[in-house]
Amino acid sequence: MSNFFKIYTLTPWDSLNSKILTEVKLHSLKNIFKTFPVIEPEFFDDILTNLYNFKHYSWVESIKRVVGPNAEDYDIKPWNFLWGMDNDRRIYQLLIQKIEEKAILVALAPPELGKLFTQYKKEAILRTLSLLNSPNKMKFLMVLAPKGKSIAEEQQLLQVNKKDLEKLKFNNMLKQMPNIKGQWFPEHSPRCPNCNKLITEIKGFNVGFAKFICPYCGYQKNK
Repeated sequence: MSNFFKIYTLTPWDSLNSKILTEVKLHSLKNIFKTFPVIEPEFFDDILTNLYNFKHYSWVESIKRVVGPNAEDYDIKPWNFLWGMDNDRRIYQLLIQKIEEKAILVALAPPELGKLFTQYKKEAILRTLSLLNSPNKMKFLMVLAPKGKSIAEEQQLLQVNKKDLEKLKFNNMLKQMPNIKGQWFPEHSPRCPNCNKLITEIKGFNVGFAKFICPYCGYQKNK
Protein backbone atom coordinates (compact mmCIF):
# COMPACT_ATOMS: atom_id res chain seq x y z
CA MET A 1 0.00 0.00 0.00
CA SER A 2 1.29 3.44 -0.96
CA ASN A 3 0.96 6.61 1.12
CA PHE A 4 0.29 8.72 -1.94
CA PHE A 5 -2.54 9.88 -4.13
CA LYS A 6 -1.79 10.65 -7.76
CA ILE A 7 -3.59 13.19 -9.88
CA TYR A 8 -3.23 13.44 -13.65
CA THR A 9 -4.09 16.82 -15.06
CA LEU A 10 -3.90 18.66 -18.36
CA THR A 11 -1.92 21.91 -18.32
CA PRO A 12 -3.86 24.35 -20.52
CA TRP A 13 -2.01 27.28 -18.92
CA ASP A 14 1.13 25.94 -20.63
CA SER A 15 0.65 26.65 -24.36
CA LEU A 16 3.47 24.26 -25.30
CA ASN A 17 2.06 21.30 -23.39
CA SER A 18 -1.67 22.00 -23.30
CA LYS A 19 -2.55 18.41 -24.30
CA ILE A 20 0.06 16.63 -22.20
CA LEU A 21 -0.86 15.11 -18.84
CA THR A 22 1.12 16.04 -15.76
CA GLU A 23 1.31 13.61 -12.83
CA VAL A 24 1.29 15.13 -9.35
CA LYS A 25 1.98 12.92 -6.32
CA LEU A 26 0.47 13.98 -2.99
CA HIS A 27 0.87 12.70 0.57
CA SER A 28 -2.30 11.15 2.01
CA LEU A 29 -3.49 12.99 5.11
CA LYS A 30 -4.33 9.63 6.67
CA ASN A 31 -0.64 9.62 7.61
CA ILE A 32 -1.15 12.74 9.73
CA PHE A 33 -4.78 12.60 10.89
CA LYS A 34 -6.89 9.62 11.86
CA THR A 35 -9.66 10.87 9.56
CA PHE A 36 -9.61 13.24 6.60
CA PRO A 37 -10.23 16.82 7.80
CA VAL A 38 -13.51 18.47 6.78
CA ILE A 39 -13.23 21.89 5.11
CA GLU A 40 -15.80 24.48 6.12
CA PRO A 41 -18.13 25.75 3.33
CA GLU A 42 -17.05 29.35 4.01
CA PHE A 43 -13.65 28.56 2.51
CA PHE A 44 -15.24 27.79 -0.86
CA ASP A 45 -17.46 30.85 -0.66
CA ASP A 46 -14.33 32.99 -0.31
CA ILE A 47 -12.59 31.11 -3.14
CA LEU A 48 -15.57 31.78 -5.42
CA THR A 49 -15.51 35.47 -4.55
CA ASN A 50 -11.79 35.67 -5.31
CA LEU A 51 -12.28 33.86 -8.62
CA TYR A 52 -14.69 36.59 -9.69
CA ASN A 53 -12.65 39.51 -8.42
CA PHE A 54 -8.98 38.68 -9.07
CA LYS A 55 -7.22 37.68 -12.29
CA HIS A 56 -4.56 35.68 -10.49
CA TYR A 57 -7.30 33.38 -9.16
CA SER A 58 -8.50 30.99 -11.87
CA TRP A 59 -10.72 27.97 -12.47
CA VAL A 60 -9.54 25.38 -15.01
CA GLU A 61 -11.24 22.12 -16.03
CA SER A 62 -8.27 19.82 -16.44
CA ILE A 63 -8.35 16.81 -14.06
CA LYS A 64 -8.34 13.53 -16.02
CA ARG A 65 -7.52 10.91 -13.41
CA VAL A 66 -7.31 10.42 -9.63
CA VAL A 67 -5.56 7.31 -8.28
CA GLY A 68 -5.61 6.28 -4.62
CA PRO A 69 -2.94 4.67 -2.40
CA ASN A 70 -4.12 1.17 -3.39
CA ALA A 71 -3.86 2.02 -7.11
CA GLU A 72 -7.65 2.38 -7.25
CA ASP A 73 -9.15 4.71 -9.85
CA TYR A 74 -11.74 7.18 -8.62
CA ASP A 75 -14.61 8.85 -10.39
CA ILE A 76 -13.14 12.30 -11.05
CA LYS A 77 -16.39 14.27 -10.69
CA PRO A 78 -16.21 14.93 -6.89
CA TRP A 79 -12.57 16.10 -6.94
CA ASN A 80 -10.86 19.50 -6.99
CA PHE A 81 -7.18 20.29 -6.85
CA LEU A 82 -5.87 23.60 -5.51
CA TRP A 83 -2.52 24.68 -6.89
CA GLY A 84 -1.03 27.95 -5.68
CA MET A 85 2.11 29.94 -4.97
CA ASP A 86 2.47 32.65 -2.33
CA ASN A 87 4.56 35.81 -2.52
CA ASP A 88 7.50 33.96 -0.98
CA ARG A 89 7.32 31.48 -3.92
CA ARG A 90 6.18 28.59 -1.74
CA ILE A 91 4.00 26.02 -3.51
CA TYR A 92 0.68 24.73 -2.15
CA GLN A 93 -1.08 21.69 -3.61
CA LEU A 94 -4.24 20.41 -1.94
CA LEU A 95 -6.49 17.57 -3.13
CA ILE A 96 -10.13 17.92 -2.09
CA GLN A 97 -12.98 15.44 -2.44
CA LYS A 98 -16.67 16.22 -2.07
CA ILE A 99 -18.64 13.50 -0.27
CA GLU A 100 -22.37 14.14 -0.08
CA GLU A 101 -22.60 17.69 1.35
CA LYS A 102 -19.10 17.74 2.84
CA ALA A 103 -15.70 18.57 1.37
CA ILE A 104 -12.68 16.79 2.84
CA LEU A 105 -8.98 17.47 2.51
CA VAL A 106 -7.47 14.20 1.26
CA ALA A 107 -3.86 14.82 0.31
CA LEU A 108 -1.25 17.54 -0.07
CA ALA A 109 2.15 18.43 -1.50
CA PRO A 110 5.00 19.34 -1.45
CA PRO A 111 6.68 17.43 1.44
CA GLU A 112 7.51 20.68 3.24
CA LEU A 113 3.79 21.39 3.57
CA GLY A 114 3.30 17.89 4.92
CA LYS A 115 5.92 18.56 7.61
CA LEU A 116 4.07 21.74 8.58
CA PHE A 117 0.79 19.82 8.91
CA THR A 118 2.50 17.07 10.91
CA GLN A 119 3.87 19.61 13.36
CA TYR A 120 0.91 21.95 13.77
CA LYS A 121 -2.04 19.68 12.82
CA LYS A 122 -5.37 21.54 12.51
CA GLU A 123 -3.76 24.90 13.18
CA ALA A 124 -1.69 24.39 10.02
CA ILE A 125 -4.89 23.68 8.05
CA LEU A 126 -6.50 26.94 9.19
CA ARG A 127 -3.38 28.97 8.44
CA THR A 128 -2.95 27.43 4.99
CA LEU A 129 -6.59 27.85 3.93
CA SER A 130 -6.57 31.43 5.21
CA LEU A 131 -3.42 32.18 3.20
CA LEU A 132 -4.87 30.68 0.01
CA ASN A 133 -7.82 33.06 0.31
CA SER A 134 -5.62 36.14 0.78
CA PRO A 135 -5.20 37.66 -2.72
CA ASN A 136 -2.58 40.14 -1.50
CA LYS A 137 -0.38 37.27 -0.26
CA MET A 138 -0.69 34.95 -3.27
CA LYS A 139 1.06 35.14 -6.65
CA PHE A 140 -1.61 32.84 -8.08
CA LEU A 141 -4.15 30.20 -7.14
CA MET A 142 -5.70 27.76 -9.60
CA VAL A 143 -8.71 25.60 -8.82
CA LEU A 144 -8.45 22.56 -11.08
CA ALA A 145 -11.73 20.79 -11.80
CA PRO A 146 -12.64 17.55 -13.64
CA LYS A 147 -12.67 17.61 -17.43
CA GLY A 148 -14.99 15.17 -19.20
CA LYS A 149 -14.55 11.48 -18.43
CA SER A 150 -11.58 10.08 -16.57
CA ILE A 151 -8.82 8.31 -18.48
CA ALA A 152 -9.84 5.04 -16.80
CA GLU A 153 -13.48 5.46 -17.89
CA GLU A 154 -12.44 6.38 -21.43
CA GLN A 155 -10.26 3.25 -21.56
CA GLN A 156 -13.16 1.05 -20.41
CA LEU A 157 -15.43 2.58 -23.06
CA LEU A 158 -12.73 1.99 -25.68
CA GLN A 159 -12.50 -1.68 -24.71
CA VAL A 160 -16.29 -2.04 -24.84
CA ASN A 161 -16.37 -0.34 -28.24
CA LYS A 162 -13.66 -2.69 -29.50
CA LYS A 163 -15.70 -5.69 -28.36
CA ASP A 164 -18.79 -4.26 -30.07
CA LEU A 165 -16.76 -3.71 -33.23
CA GLU A 166 -15.48 -7.29 -33.19
CA LYS A 167 -19.03 -8.53 -32.61
CA LEU A 168 -20.25 -6.42 -35.53
CA LYS A 169 -17.50 -7.82 -37.77
CA PHE A 170 -18.44 -11.36 -36.70
CA ASN A 171 -22.13 -10.74 -37.41
CA ASN A 172 -21.28 -9.31 -40.83
CA MET A 173 -19.14 -12.36 -41.54
CA LEU A 174 -22.06 -14.65 -40.64
CA LYS A 175 -24.34 -12.72 -42.97
CA GLN A 176 -21.93 -13.35 -45.83
CA MET A 177 -21.73 -17.10 -45.18
CA PRO A 178 -24.07 -19.54 -47.03
CA ASN A 179 -27.16 -20.33 -45.01
CA ILE A 180 -28.97 -23.59 -45.72
CA LYS A 181 -32.26 -22.26 -44.35
CA GLY A 182 -31.88 -18.76 -45.75
CA GLN A 183 -31.48 -17.06 -49.07
CA TRP A 184 -28.13 -18.68 -49.92
CA PHE A 185 -27.96 -22.41 -50.66
CA PRO A 186 -24.95 -24.71 -50.57
CA GLU A 187 -23.44 -25.53 -53.94
CA HIS A 188 -24.38 -29.21 -53.68
CA SER A 189 -28.12 -28.42 -53.59
CA PRO A 190 -29.95 -30.00 -56.57
CA ARG A 191 -31.09 -27.90 -59.52
CA CYS A 192 -34.28 -28.27 -61.48
CA PRO A 193 -33.40 -29.84 -64.86
CA ASN A 194 -36.09 -27.71 -66.47
CA CYS A 195 -35.59 -24.14 -65.07
CA ASN A 196 -32.11 -24.71 -63.54
CA LYS A 197 -33.04 -23.08 -60.22
CA LEU A 198 -31.57 -24.37 -56.93
CA ILE A 199 -33.93 -26.56 -54.92
CA THR A 200 -33.75 -26.70 -51.13
CA GLU A 201 -35.68 -28.71 -48.61
CA ILE A 202 -39.45 -28.43 -49.10
CA LYS A 203 -41.66 -28.37 -46.05
CA GLY A 204 -43.19 -31.78 -45.43
CA PHE A 205 -40.59 -33.88 -47.19
CA ASN A 206 -36.99 -33.84 -48.39
CA VAL A 207 -35.82 -33.36 -51.94
CA GLY A 208 -34.76 -36.80 -53.23
CA PHE A 209 -37.57 -38.71 -51.51
CA ALA A 210 -40.30 -40.17 -53.72
CA LYS A 211 -41.36 -37.62 -56.32
CA PHE A 212 -39.27 -34.59 -57.35
CA ILE A 213 -41.41 -31.47 -57.91
CA CYS A 214 -39.87 -28.08 -58.75
CA PRO A 215 -41.59 -25.39 -56.64
CA TYR A 216 -40.73 -22.77 -59.28
CA CYS A 217 -41.84 -24.23 -62.64
CA GLY A 218 -43.82 -27.29 -61.49
CA TYR A 219 -41.55 -29.77 -63.27
CA GLN A 220 -42.06 -33.32 -61.93
CA LYS A 221 -39.73 -36.29 -61.97
CA ASN A 222 -40.34 -39.71 -60.46
CA LYS A 223 -37.49 -41.63 -58.78
